Amino acid sequence: MAADLPIMSMLKTRMHWHQARQKLLAENVSNADTPRFQPKDLKQPAFTRDGQAVGGAVAPERTSPLHLAAGTDRPGEDPRNARRFEATPSGNAVNLEDEMMKVAQNQSDYQLAASLYQRSLAMLKTAVGRGR
Repeated sequence: MAADLPIMSMLKTRMHWHQARQKLLAENVSNADTPRFQPKDLKQPAFTRDGQAVGGAVAPERTSPLHLAAGTDRPGEDPRNARRFEATPSGNAVNLEDEMMKVAQNQSDYQLAASLYQRSLAMLKTAVGRGR
């Protein structure tokens, strides 16, 4: 029910993106001494007006609410599928200071998205009378 709301879908996708990015940034740091290692980063997910992630899996367009959905999963919802975001090279070598700044910012952004998600759920519970 709550997952059908665009804001909830967007926040979930964003949190999964931050989880995947944290893993990739940790790999960059752990390979700082590996010869010819190219650090990578993830492109941020973009969203349409209805909250769908752009650039994820291609799905048929539903032109009528009576049509069956092609699948139940949306891009960014399965944390086990972290490679669905496009990885891009970010330079010739790992700069530990830059990577650690990215890690700290990513963690902060994840905590913000998680907090917004929790508050949105609490607001929905209150709206339906279960928030007491």
